[in-house]
Amino acid sequence: MKKPTPIDEEIVLDPKRYIVSETDEKGKITFCNDYFIEVSGYTQEELIGKPHSIVRHPDMPKVVFKLLWETISQGKNINAVVKNLAKDGRYYWIFTEFESRRDTDTGKIIGYHAARKSISKHVLEVVAQLYAKLLEMEQTESVESSEAFLHRYLKSEGDDITFANLMENIHRLY
Repeated sequence: MKKPTPIDEEIVLDPKRYIVSETDEKGKITFCNDYFIEVSGYTQEELIGKPHSIVRHPDMPKVVFKLLWETISQGKNINAVVKNLAKDGRYYWIFTEFESRRDTDTGKIIGYHAARKSISKHVLEVVAQLYAKLLEMEQTESVESSEAFLHRYLKSEGDDITFANLMENIHRLY
């Protein structure tokens, strides 16, 4: 399936509804709710079994997903602001709550649950600027340079600030 070409049109999300999906431990979609199907423009059949990256927007810095995967693969929950790409090329910004799912007998991670909701324009102003800088560094230098910049940025926000609590703090403030 060919990736859609992004167009400069934002999908306005219903602030009262959540986009929900679940994946296996490798990130392949195992469940998606009706609102995810509606917003993404894909059918359930087009989504189930596909990597969740099917909706990844090219404006998203790779380092964000690197840090997300590092966190959730350790069984830790994390929140993040993400820009996704719909099948028709439009985009939507969301605040996502990622949770690990574990086998009740073994405790082994068997997948992930994500619930997403709309975010305010104030959050976008803060995050979009940071993400644009990270993406520029990835394109002109490397993901490692982008990650080093992000760590310097976080350190400038305070010694105990991590990517995970930065996202949470941004969301709470706005």
